This record gives sequence, C-alpha cells and structure tokens, in this order.
Amino acid sequence: MVFDNAVKNELTSSCDYEVELDERQLCDVELLMQGGFSPLDGYMDEADYKSVVNDLKLTNGLIFGLPVVYDTNDPNIVPGKRVLLKYNRVPIAIMDVTSKYIPNKVLEAKKCYGTTTIEHPAVSMITTERGKYYCGGKITGLNVPAREFPCKSPELLRSELPSDVDIVAFQCRNPIHRAHYELFTRALDDKSLKPNAVVLVHPTCGPTQPDDIPGIVRYKTYEVLKEQTNNPRIFWAYLPYSMHMAGPREAIQHMIIRKNYGCTHFIIGRDMAGCKSSLDGNDFYGAYDAQDFAILNSELVGVTPVPSLNLVYTAEEDYVTADYAKEKGLTIKNLSGTKFRQMLRAGDEIPTWFAFESVVKVLREEAQAAPN
Repeated sequence: MVFDNAVKNELTSSCDYEVELDERQLCDVELLMQGGFSPLDGYMDEADYKSVVNDLKLTNGLIFGLPVVYDTNDPNIVPGKRVLLKYNRVPIAIMDVTSKYIPNKVLEAKKCYGTTTIEHPAVSMITTERGKYYCGGKITGLNVPAREFPCKSPELLRSELPSDVDIVAFQCRNPIHRAHYELFTRALDDKSLKPNAVVLVHPTCGPTQPDDIPGIVRYKTYEVLKEQTNNPRIFWAYLPYSMHMAGPREAIQHMIIRKNYGCTHFIIGRDMAGCKSSLDGNDFYGAYDAQDFAILNSELVGVTPVPSLNLVYTAEEDYVTADYAKEKGLTIKNLSGTKFRQMLRAGDEIPTWFAFESVVKVLREEAQAAPN
C-alpha cells in the first residue's frame, strides 16, 4: 500500500492505461494489496495459475486453493504495461502486467470445482463472465475501497485480536441464526483449542449467490447481533471476498486467508462452500468433502480445522447434537430456510429458538424497504 499522496500521484501519472473493476475483481484487488492473499502480492502468472489448478500449490511449493487472476478481453492490456485499476472512477491500485495468457477453463473447472457443467455457479462465472485472457502482475495499492461495511486489513485485525491465544475463525455468507451461534460458541470447547480461545466471526460480504441476501443487509444483521450477544470471547470483522462455492478447494482458500488475518483454527461446517445444480438441485459435493479435504491438508496450510457439531433443536433440551437427540429420543424441531423466508415475508412470528429477534427485525425492515 502507498500512503503518501505525492507518490500516489506520481504512480498514477505513470500508468499507460486505466480500467474499471467489477465487484468480484475489486474484492480480489483489496485482498491482494492488503495481504489477505499472502504470499501473493499480485495476480498469478501462467506458471502459478497452472500449478494451482493442477497441483493445489504455487510454483514455490506453497499450498493455494484457487487461482487469483485478472481476466480481460482488452487488447490494450499487455505485458510491460502499467494499468490503473479503478472502481466507480476512484483509483484503487496499480497493476504492472507481467504476463497475459489464454487459460484452459475446462481444465480449471474440472480441477478446481470438480465439474465442467455451467450448472455450477463458479463454472458459469469463469465461462460466461470472465474474459478470454488472464493476466498476471504485481499489485500496488493506492486507496482502500470505500464500503458500506468496513473491512479491516489483515495487519489491523491481527493487532486488535488478543495475543497468545487460539483464534478460531467462523466463515459464513448468510445471516447468523441460533444454530450458527450455538455452533461457533460451542466450538470453543473443542479439545484442539486452549481454554482461553476466542472466536473470530468473519463473514464474506462480497458477491455470493444471486439469491443470497445482499452484503450490506447481512452486515446490518451481524452488527445488531454483535450488540445483542455482547460476548467478550467473540470478535467480529468482515471480509471482502467473492465466493466461488468451490467446496473442498474453497475450504483451503478460506483457511489460508484466515491465517493471514491471525487465526490459528478454522471451523469447517457440513457442506462448507457447497452448492447445488441450477438444473436438478443435486449437490456438487458430499456433505463432508470440504471437512475431509481441510483435515488432509491442514499441516500444509498451518491452520487446524475444527469440525462443526451437528446440532439440532429439541423441545426438551434446547440445542444438542443429533446423535444425543436420537439416543435420548428427544423431539427435534425443524424450520427450513424456504419456510423461514416465507414466514418473514408474510409477517409471521419467527420462533426465537430458530432466529434472533434483532436479526429478524433487520431482515423484516429491509424486506419492507425493498422495491417490489
């Protein structure tokens, strides 16, 4: 990052060309220029891209989950050029282009997402949204993107988290309901964690699935829940990351990112970063594929996975593990996401065992304010 305005102006005036970033690219640039994608300090060249696609590692041997590349159809972006990257006409960063290549997107889809069908959202994205060419090049940050939800840099967040304790990260892309809260607070009792461990709730607030709740609305739900729970062992921050829904590969990517933010452990839930076919609704990954893959590669990443408990709500004993509920013959209560959204739109009362009142209030207000 460059902080001196005179140096910023000098660098900006030295650029050969300028482009406008889309929202996904903006997330990548912000993480690159602030160290969220360390050891990367720029977009991958062809050698690193191929190595990550084929072998889950950079050419220097370090593990990396998914390619981080600048895509374009622009003939003016070529090696040797210095490109000014803007968002909403605001200079964000400079890319010194070192390579330009045509990727094998079919191979990328198969290796990274486990399928080549565009029924997978990430395969659809790289096929229909990304440009023909990928570019590699060093990124120099100029200005942190102005967002409605503040995203702290890895350096700043590390300085704010307690030292000499285990820090377990919880990743999500949806509003947090009771089951989520029970899951990450009970994770503090995991035997792999020291007794004084803390949780970092670190949701992604960048682009996700088309039918997901917008990032700014999710941010509001997190803020009211943070105030309502006021738990000294829970820290909150927000991540400018664009989800790929890549299952096992994305679990590795998230662990690497959270390590850069100071985390020692990472909660891996059932079907983490999973997705369903847009055609037949079938899952692309097994329920525990991401969890198993994370455990297999945890030593290479340097982050310990914490498998999440399979919790259910029971009329007799509140939230317990599914195995315990079955053993004791307890009455399990369920509320699907679809039913919850229907109740929300209809103004029906949402049971407090399922959702926090503060979160429901935000979701209702946003739903009422949204255009029909």
